[in-house]
Parts: sequence; C-alpha cells; structure tokens
Amino acid sequence: MRITGITTHVVGTPWRNLTYVLVRTDEGLTGVGETRMLGHTDALIGYLGEAAAHHIVGSDPFDTEDLVRRMKYGDYGRAGEIVMSGIACIEMACWDIKGKALGVPVWQLLGGKVTDKVKAYANGWYTTERTPEAYHKAARTVMERGYRALKIDPFGTGHFELDAEQSRYAVSLIEAVRDAIGPDAELMLEMHGRFSPSTAVRLARELAPFKPAWLEEPVPPENLKALQKVADKVDMPVATGERIHDRIEFRELFESQAVDIIQPDLGHIGGISETRKLAATAETHYMLVAPHNVGGSVLTAASLQVGFSTPNFKILEHFNDFADAEIKKVVKGAPQVDPETGCFEISHAPGLGVELDVDAAAEFPQQQARFDLWAEGWEKRAPK
Repeated sequence: MRITGITTHVVGTPWRNLTYVLVRTDEGLTGVGETRMLGHTDALIGYLGEAAAHHIVGSDPFDTEDLVRRMKYGDYGRAGEIVMSGIACIEMACWDIKGKALGVPVWQLLGGKVTDKVKAYANGWYTTERTPEAYHKAARTVMERGYRALKIDPFGTGHFELDAEQSRYAVSLIEAVRDAIGPDAELMLEMHGRFSPSTAVRLARELAPFKPAWLEEPVPPENLKALQKVADKVDMPVATGERIHDRIEFRELFESQAVDIIQPDLGHIGGISETRKLAATAETHYMLVAPHNVGGSVLTAASLQVGFSTPNFKILEHFNDFADAEIKKVVKGAPQVDPETGCFEISHAPGLGVELDVDAAAEFPQQQARFDLWAEGWEKRAPK
C-alpha cells in the first residue's frame, strides 16, 4: 500500500481554525488527521504541501516510524510547532488507515485496552459574563450535561503579577464555581503561563481551600527552574506540557520532577506514537498523562485511542460541547461524553472510528482566527 496524495480542509471559527488532513492510498483507503493552530494555519498548509512532495507521497502508511523520522529529520532544520503539527496530522491519518485495513481500532494496535472509559473534563464553557453569578450558572450547566470535571482560568488579563483587587475577584469566581459543582467534581485551575513564580505560589495558596485538581502552567513554559520553584512551594499537583512540541524536550521536565501531570497535545507533538512513547516515559517517573485537546472531534478520537491503551492516562480535555459546538457535525462518529458517567466510552470501530464530512466542513470556511489571552474578554472567545 502506498500514499498517493493528501488534501487539507480548514474548519474555521472566530477564535480557532481546525486543520483536517485526508491521506489517500492506492488501495482506496483514506485516513484523517487533525490539529489546531493559533495564527499559523497557512504556514502549516504550506509545510504540508512541501512535505507531501518530499516525504509523504509514495510512503507506506504502515511504516509510520520511518515516515515520522524522515519528516522530522529529513529536512535537516530543527522541527518546531509547525513541522511537528504537520507530522501529527499525517501520522494520525496513517494509524487510521492501518486500523481500517486490519479491521480494528487503533487502541488495539497500541497494545490493547486497559480501560473501557476515559474521563472527560469540560473547557470552553465559561464564554459568558465574568461574574460569580454567571460562572455559577455556567458551571451548573456543565454538571447537568453529565461532566464530573471542568477547567477554568479565572485570572482575566493577569500577567506576571495580579493585584489584591484582581486576586480577590479571581477567588470569588472560583468560590462560585466550586459551590456550583459540589465537593466531588474535579476543578482544574488553569494559569496559562501567566505569572511569576511568587505570584503563582501566592494565588495557589489563596485558592487551595477550593481543592483544585491541579495547577496548570503556572509560569511561562520556557524556564523549568521557575516551574520547580512553584512545585516546591505548592501543595497541589502541577500540570504542564501543551507547548512542548518534541517529546525529547520533556527530558529535563522528567528529571526535575517538577510536574505531576504532563499535557502533550497529540496535534502538536507528532501524533499518536510520539504521545504513547512519552506516556511510557512518564509512567517510569510516576507521572500521569492528561493531553491538551483544544481541537475538534478527530483530535479527540485520536487522543482517546491513546487513553484506552495507556495505564497512566488520567483524563481528556473536551471543548466541543460548549465552544462552537456546531462544528461537531463535520465529523461522522464524533466521540460523545456519556452523561451517565462523565466519560468517553470505548469505541470498537476500525481506525480512529471517525470520518470527515468534507461537504459539512466546507460550511465553516477558514477565518482570520484570533485568540489573545492578554486581551479583555478573551474568555468569551469572540474576537472583535
């Protein structure tokens, strides 16, 4: 079997463009991959056009290790977010093809299942007025949908510091959310790399009474010693990793033991195999895996293949019930959270178990998507 060509399909919303890639073969099988870029969609499509000619067309989709190696190193330049995201789309699609060819789900090819359920947590649900009352109501809606976990960044446009008034307001928002979801639901506290170590530590202590399930990206991702300072002084799990685009770059993070939960994004770190390898290394350091997942239903399905086959997989992020939920219709077989359990149930469909509806995707053309975490009203995800 050989790859004969690829096509790209961008599904646009005002705050995110989702790039889907279809990989076609000479035996009639087609696989799909997906990633979400912030401001780099055209660069990704340009890279994929070159990579198709240099590396992809003519390759055997079963030889994913060789294809990834050639795409990552064959152009000699160091692979960053764009290259690794392109690799991820192609690699996911190849796994989809392999599963379809063999008539089995991808998780079966990754060593088989270790669980029938993967817990979900909601994000994108607080696209409302930034008040305790509005957040309380929105959080109740999440619980009514069956979720048992959610994530929130309550810090407005905070950057490095957060003054006393803004800090009290952030605490009031978290207090309202915890009251809405009750004592048993998981509440993930997101900092988006906003703060200096001292500010992150202070805020974590002020919010500790509301029992955050983790403290996510408390400082910018480039300085692991700063992250270590936070980890040494807070009494809650620390999570990070969504902006690391090569599993080799996790090495220092593992060595530092500064994190309890790693958050690779399958769509940015090279796909399914790269994430599964990373998870195995995390397991040797007694760390959990909770992938960053701000993409659509194909990326969710790919992340779940890893989840069902990975012993130290904790939970999966899910936007698509709340932020532009209408885009779910572009993917047939889109994974759904079971409201009875708050989990994704295992799928036995071949490959990734989903199909891109190209006609439906065309109803959401690419936009000049904009998402600025330091702009007033960013949480509404409705750029002006």
